[in-house]
Amino acid sequence: MIPRIRPAAAALALAALASGPVHAQTEVQWWHSMGGALGEWVNDLAKEFNASQTQYKIVPTFKGSYDESMTAAIAAFRSGNAPHILQVFEVGTATMMASKGAIVPVGKVMADAGEKFDPAAYVPAVAGYYTAPNGQMLSFPFNSSTPVFHYSKDAFKAAGMDPEKPPTTWPEVALAAGKLKAAGHKCPFTTSWISWTQLESFSAWHNTEFATKGNGMRGMDARLSFNSPLHVRHIENLANMAKTGLFVYKGRGNAADATFVSGECAMITGSSGLYGNVKRNAKFAAGTSTLPYYPDVQGAPQNTVIGGASLWVMSGKKADEYKGVARFFSYLGKTEIAATSHQRTGYLPVTLASFKMTDESGFYKKNPGTDVAVNQMIRKTTDKSRGIRLGNFVQIRTIIDEELEGVWSGKKGPKEALDTAVRRGNEQLERFEKANSR
Repeated sequence: MIPRIRPAAAALALAALASGPVHAQTEVQWWHSMGGALGEWVNDLAKEFNASQTQYKIVPTFKGSYDESMTAAIAAFRSGNAPHILQVFEVGTATMMASKGAIVPVGKVMADAGEKFDPAAYVPAVAGYYTAPNGQMLSFPFNSSTPVFHYSKDAFKAAGMDPEKPPTTWPEVALAAGKLKAAGHKCPFTTSWISWTQLESFSAWHNTEFATKGNGMRGMDARLSFNSPLHVRHIENLANMAKTGLFVYKGRGNAADATFVSGECAMITGSSGLYGNVKRNAKFAAGTSTLPYYPDVQGAPQNTVIGGASLWVMSGKKADEYKGVARFFSYLGKTEIAATSHQRTGYLPVTLASFKMTDESGFYKKNPGTDVAVNQMIRKTTDKSRGIRLGNFVQIRTIIDEELEGVWSGKKGPKEALDTAVRRGNEQLERFEKANSR
């Protein structure tokens, strides 16, 4: 028996169909490398944007570490399945800039979609790093960070030190580490991102070149120079601290972050973006201070360099999809959204207006130390401290990790390790230059 459909029910069904959406939402795929608390932040941004309008749907997908997501995106691009938006860490910038057919400059994406976009609204040190020599903004500043000094106030108290007076120089770090060790701490000091914190930002902070040609900002024929007497001296000091148990190496990338959040290590040089994780998960009172420096070096401290990542737009997509990307970027650039992201994560406020809003809200006064990263970055920059933009930088960082691991294990001397890292790294720069010279 076929049941009869009553006229009233049929009318209701037709009305429901008529009132439904005529056009399906345009999906925009976003690949990122934010895990844990930062992954929740990324998902919340997508959800909030999706709820704010009905035309577009941002679909965030975690693709592993920065290295892994970049590798996955290159493979996906070659097979025609690249995402619309790819989060790329700062060391991948030169590679992305050289991949002209694979990306669409963010300035063009915004202009084509009719979205307002003013690079001058962004923090100059951030905007400048992602801008081509012709003045065009290539990628969208998203989670920009800089290295800072995090420490446990509770551990300082327990060791008889003033928790409100963190060390600001490297000799003071060694003294504090000695007191922490004497108080029973098995990991007084550690660091994440060795190359970024102890060589790249170390160089800029001391107004010393990491590489020639303004650290690669003025051309692909740059060569590494981080084996100067100052660099050797610093790695020697860290090696001596490692021998006496004052510095404990905890692995590559951001592996050391977890040892600070858990309370295992009392002091760490790492990303300002660690703040959100510490605030949410640490069971102790933490403080943030500036990156340490050597007080006898003329011109120090200068300014630190950018870290974190930006959002790149991949080529080969439909016009309507690019409109969705532009709308999402406009949303991320809103003053209140950028300010909230900065306050939640510890990443830099990417726009000047979001910095001003955060300052005027009293956030920095209520949360001492949260303005350290900003103040380190907004100092006047020099040719030696503007930033580092090198080809094959991912491979160069791996070489640095390998060579310095020989130092921490006592198998290599600091000068030998740095000399070898420079030689091997320069081979990578030569390859990149040959592959991309026109």
